[in-house]
Amino acid sequence: MTPVLCFDIETVPDVAGLRTLRGFDASIDDAEVAERAFAQRREQTGSDFLPLHLQRVVAIACLLRDDDGLQVRCLGQPDDPEAKLVQMFYRFVERYTPQLVSWNGGGFDLQVLHYRGLVHGVQAGRYWEQGDEDRDFKWNNYLGRYHSRHLDLMDLLALYTPRANAPLDELAKLCGFPGKLGMDGAQVWPAYRAGRLTEIRAYCETDVANTYLVFCRFQLMRGLWTPEHYRREIALLRETLQAQAGQAAHWREFLQAWPER
Repeated sequence: MTPVLCFDIETVPDVAGLRTLRGFDASIDDAEVAERAFAQRREQTGSDFLPLHLQRVVAIACLLRDDDGLQVRCLGQPDDPEAKLVQMFYRFVERYTPQLVSWNGGGFDLQVLHYRGLVHGVQAGRYWEQGDEDRDFKWNNYLGRYHSRHLDLMDLLALYTPRANAPLDELAKLCGFPGKLGMDGAQVWPAYRAGRLTEIRAYCETDVANTYLVFCRFQLMRGLWTPEHYRREIALLRETLQAQAGQAAHWREFLQAWPER
């Protein structure tokens, strides 16, 4: 089977980058730097959401489904530098040439990874392949919006119409899946400042599990999977999470919110 890699990232303001670009005095602490950047952004756009090149990656969760089974985890360790996390993601792509699956990955996650990879000088040859070395990638690569090597479920289900986009949390719950638990994207920066990176990584992992569940339902809907195949995939994810739940409170909570039917 073609490996499937569902992914999700969590980010915080790139305070070091903001200091470089906007000349904040060294006496100003990181929280104040971020708050001033938020205020400037609100004045410019009405929103305090910073540009993507000023987002720093603090967690990348990956769910890999291949012939060896299924695994879901955040890459690296909580104290790993951003450059290592970004490089690890691209090494996954280099090793497996997977079907990438995301929710809004084409509108956020991948662009952030592009910019941060460039900033840190990471290598990602397979990901950026467009047919120069592998002719198959000329017609189907990770970069083309309408190509299938990267499936942005949010974008496709909305037929590439932003006003039709649905939140992952709500659509997952409508499908009978857990949805978001304990945190959302707006809470990541306060949680990070409070030293709760382990919780952020757990939240990122549950997001990628929800994405995979919606992907499974999509494969059933589009006729690529039979109902029996769909049930097997759902059961495999449940069994995988049950095996990890003994040492991971977020998976226990996830399973409690996802009763068997």
